[in-house]
Amino acid sequence: MPRARNSVASRRRRKRVLNMAKGYWGGRSKVYTVAKHAVEKGLQYAYRDRRKRKQHFRRLWIVRINAAARLNGTTYSRLIGAMHKSGIELDRKVMAHLAFHDPVAFTRVVQEARAAQS
Repeated sequence: MPRARNSVASRRRRKRVLNMAKGYWGGRSKVYTVAKHAVEKGLQYAYRDRRKRKQHFRRLWIVRINAAARLNGTTYSRLIGAMHKSGIELDRKVMAHLAFHDPVAFTRVVQEARAAQS
């Protein structure tokens, strides 16, 4: 392996990795090569989970909407179908917020979707 001569750049590179590894346990925060692997893996998880977070929230919203819809005598799929047919354009995030924080407004949306469907 060739001899690294630019000590300023290599020190900065190592320092950046070790700073990112702060809070890791044992050698993962102290030893450069171990810390480098831990940081790389952590960045991979962070990249993947930024996308996964969107899936998790959508799932949570659907669960909340379904629970509130069942309290109003319908199911999630029937409610979403009725909303599409009636032209009510509320996304799942807003619907879940209404279901959780303002059940009266959610009930009105359900009634509106049912009325427009029949």
